[in-house]
Amino acid sequence: MKIALLSAFYPFRGGIAQFSAMLYRALEKENEVKAFTFKRQYPNALFPGKTQFVTENDHVDEIPAARLLDTINPFTFGKTVKKINEFHPDLFIGQYWMTFFGPSLGTVHKRIKKGTKRIAILHNVIPHETRFFDKGANNYFLKHNDGFVVMSDAVMNDLLSLKPTAKYLRIDHPVYNQFGEKQERFRALEKLKLNPQKNYLLFFGFIRGYKGLDLLLNALTEMDCSIHLIVAGEIYGSFDAYQKIIDSKNIGARVHLFTDYIADDQVSDFFSASDVCMLPYKSATQSGITAISHHFDLPIIATDVGGLKESIHHNSNGLIVPIPDPKAIAEAVKRYFGEELKDKMSTQIASEKADNSWENFAEKILEFSETI
Repeated sequence: MKIALLSAFYPFRGGIAQFSAMLYRALEKENEVKAFTFKRQYPNALFPGKTQFVTENDHVDEIPAARLLDTINPFTFGKTVKKINEFHPDLFIGQYWMTFFGPSLGTVHKRIKKGTKRIAILHNVIPHETRFFDKGANNYFLKHNDGFVVMSDAVMNDLLSLKPTAKYLRIDHPVYNQFGEKQERFRALEKLKLNPQKNYLLFFGFIRGYKGLDLLLNALTEMDCSIHLIVAGEIYGSFDAYQKIIDSKNIGARVHLFTDYIADDQVSDFFSASDVCMLPYKSATQSGITAISHHFDLPIIATDVGGLKESIHHNSNGLIVPIPDPKAIAEAVKRYFGEELKDKMSTQIASEKADNSWENFAEKILEFSETI
């Protein structure tokens, strides 16, 4: 089968680019696949991080994608469609994760030639941080697809609230396995220059308001001083509010900040060094962090928002906190260490993840495409 993929790919970095690369590699094993990506993804003024692109220190899978689409230049929309249609794909797969992309991606999807099936993988539909154009952008994008792939019930319900007749495949997010193997804990701690006598919570990924780092910092003050926090990820926006909590609560010695972009070959250090991964989110649909944490057999403590508990099963492979509240988060952490749950939960994760491979994910998408 000839398959065209349109998404963020190298030289762009971040979770969507990583997801796209893994899907590309799984599909290309038995299909002819061509990747298409952005010439410009966001204007720099709208991008809250340091850079959208990989740097010389990043070690990534350099997928050979054609850079064509400028999201704010309509003249590139037609050029992108032309190149995709010249490939004559049987199946076109796009990815959608932010309403900002609705006009550009929606136009490309709309103009894909008849006879090519169009599937969109939806990472988010209704965004965490709302904007005035969300409804119109969503409606425009969604109506120009033949089918959808969703990876949580939360996204599925959002899709059906906007497009009740949508044909969709509900499938779990595959486990990320491109970040190397799990290391001995003491070696990972040595690399990070951290004290092996302490217990470590891990907050990993881009630092954004809805992810609840402020809740976790306040929760830390309710915990034993032997429990420390690793914050690993690039800051989106300002860190001032978090630093104010750290200073006012006098917890600076217990909070270890690694706030640059975490390159793929560094990810193992953080997950191998930590005792539990924390998702203290205030809102969510799903999180790719769960797929990384499960690769390293690291249990997760998460708040009960969005679709997080669909892959984090309370008392089995992690703990679910009923509300996004510092005291409730602290109580879950105290229980986790008090009952020594890590080994049991790690074993459960290892037994579950075998079926959640990228090859199975790709195969299910192809099977779904035959039904639309």
